[in-house]
Amino acid sequence: MGVFSRQKFFEELGHGCLLPTAQQGLEQVWQLLLICLLCRLLWMFGFPSILKHLATVAGGFYVLYLFFELHMIWVVLLSLLCYLFLFLCRHSTMRGTFLSITVFIYLLLGELHMMDTTNWHKMRGSQMVVAMKAISLAFDLDRGVVTGVPSPVEFMGYIYSAGTVIFGPWISFSSYKDALEGRKMSLSWFFKVSLSWVKSQICLVLSNCVAPYLFPYFIPVYGDKLLRSKKRRKIRGSLAKWLLAYENTLSFHLSNYFVAYLSETTATLAGMGFTEEKENLKWNLTVSNPLSVELPRSMVEVVTSWNLPMSRFLHTYVFQSALKFGTFCAIMVTYAASALLHGLSFHLGAVLVSLGFITYVEHVLRKRLAAILSACILSKKCQANCAHQNKKAPWVYMINVAFSALAVLHLTYLGSVFNSSVDYVEEDEDDMSHHTIQKWSELSWTSHWLTLGCWTLYRLLL
Repeated sequence: MGVFSRQKFFEELGHGCLLPTAQQGLEQVWQLLLICLLCRLLWMFGFPSILKHLATVAGGFYVLYLFFELHMIWVVLLSLLCYLFLFLCRHSTMRGTFLSITVFIYLLLGELHMMDTTNWHKMRGSQMVVAMKAISLAFDLDRGVVTGVPSPVEFMGYIYSAGTVIFGPWISFSSYKDALEGRKMSLSWFFKVSLSWVKSQICLVLSNCVAPYLFPYFIPVYGDKLLRSKKRRKIRGSLAKWLLAYENTLSFHLSNYFVAYLSETTATLAGMGFTEEKENLKWNLTVSNPLSVELPRSMVEVVTSWNLPMSRFLHTYVFQSALKFGTFCAIMVTYAASALLHGLSFHLGAVLVSLGFITYVEHVLRKRLAAILSACILSKKCQANCAHQNKKAPWVYMINVAFSALAVLHLTYLGSVFNSSVDYVEEDEDDMSHHTIQKWSELSWTSHWLTLGCWTLYRLLL
């Protein structure tokens, strides 16, 4: 919005950013919302299952073309490859592992050779959702959760469900089959859809119109001097660098929450995302927990709360499968799988690998301290009946607050590499790597040094 005085900024904020952002958000997704609603209505009627699956596939194809045009063929090819693999290996007991390797090879080839990086990255979200659905189905077949390979129509209906194929979230094949039965519309369903939509729009507006201007206008730490210059990148000083990093991080977080709440909206609108308790139906799909990310107990809680369905997928199908190689190996394999699913990108891979080390070191250090001090200071909150002697002592709270502050610092440091200049423009990997190294160098590699210090402390306490 340019450089304004604080008064002029707030005068321009409404019609210069807030309203255009909300309007553009609605214009981009209203057809997707309509298709989701039509699928919901179709599922309510007593049509044969094959007709519901076919209509679901048609709706999914339409929204894929709406967002990606003819480039959608690469998503379709991935789904066809996955079903062909499941059918040909229907008597194998290692389908999950082999299909995972096949999918990752496809994604890497697509990233490197099959098409230009910009268009491939636009489809990254859909490619990831399709891959996760196919991999989870393969593991469920191996484990007997799903008794037989679905028919082609069932498989494609699951893969291309309009409520999840664009923005997610990941859902299991069993959840899709349950949703296909069609539940009656209710006030709780309408309230859930409306609330998730409102939250998504609030996060979109905050990401575009508030977070980038947080400290110069909303919290003017440097006062009018900074407002007049507005060239914050030229400001030297540790505090200014960390404030700028926090702005970038917060904007990135809010963008993630926007997608998370939007995926809640589309999935619930299409009739998915509920639990049944006796005769009560609860529309309680939760994709992200922003409060647990922004005010975290630990980095372990952050990575879990960032995307709850994906966290469940990675824990169930990757971490548990790799646990036989040891906890550390399982953690690193999980983050490596997450990096491959998200796409071949240096800054994203560097963040995820760093997260792997940070969460592991934090987990083992707090576990060791909890055992020595007999205190409730684990990465995850203790149960009420835990064996620790010190539960609510002031020093226990102080230790937990210190780890929370450390988690916020880690988040700011890691999130500093994400901004519009590197995520949505056509840049090569050299530019990405240079940008990441530069950002972390400006912050003196603080997070990595602190992780090394925590690991050293943990080894001394053994």
